[in-house]
Amino acid sequence: MVKEQYAFLKTLIALALIFLCIWAAQWQYHRGVDRHARNTLITQQSQLSPIKFQDITGDIENYEWRKISLEGSFDDKNQILLRNRYFEGTYGFEQLTLFVFENRKIWVDRGWIKAGSDATIPPQLQPTQESKISISGRLRLDSSLPQGKFFAVSNDSQRNLVSELDARQGIQTEKFYIDLISTTNSSMNPNVPVELPELSDGPHMAYALQWVFFAGLVIYGRRLIRKST
Repeated sequence: MVKEQYAFLKTLIALALIFLCIWAAQWQYHRGVDRHARNTLITQQSQLSPIKFQDITGDIENYEWRKISLEGSFDDKNQILLRNRYFEGTYGFEQLTLFVFENRKIWVDRGWIKAGSDATIPPQLQPTQESKISISGRLRLDSSLPQGKFFAVSNDSQRNLVSELDARQGIQTEKFYIDLISTTNSSMNPNVPVELPELSDGPHMAYALQWVFFAGLVIYGRRLIRKST
C-alpha cells in the first residue's frame, strides 16, 4: 500500500512538472508570435510614405511608427532628459522637448545627447529656437514613454543643474509623441536621432521547443523510474 502511494505521488509530481513545462512553452510561443507581429507592424508602417498630421483620420493608434510631419514650435521651458541612454558605449540622455502646434502639445524625442563631465554639469543640449518650423518624425503612442520621475532641464541658468520632473504632471499632452528625424531648421536636427528598435524575433520559439523537450524528459524519466521499481 505504501509503495503504491509513493508511486502515485511520483506520478503527480511528474504530471505537475509536465503541466508547468507545457505552460512555459505556450507562454514563450505566444511571446514569440506577439513579437513577430510587432516587428512586422514596425517594418510595414515605417516604410510607408510620409504624411502630414492633418491627413490622419480615425484612430491615432493605427499610425504608430508612420512618418508624419507637422508645423509648430518647440517650448524649451519644458524639456526632459531620460537617463541611462548609451550611444556607442558612451553614457548620456535622450532629450525630450515639448512641441506646440494648433494649441496642442506633444513631446518630441530629439535623440541622444552626451552626459556632462560629472553629475553637477548638465549636458550640452540640442539647440532650440522658438520660431515656427516643420518637423518630420515617427509617430509613437505615449504609452511607450517611460513613466515616473525624470531629469528636467533647469530654467534657472544660475543654478546650472538639472532637477526632477514628472512628464505626466501639470502638462496636458496628446496621446502620442514624435521620434524626431529632421526639421526645416537644420540647426535643430538631432545629432544622434532615435533609431528603430532591433527587429529580431528573439529566442522565444527556441525556448518554447526547449520547454517541450523538458516535458518529454519528465515523461521519459517517469517511465524509467516505473520500470526500475
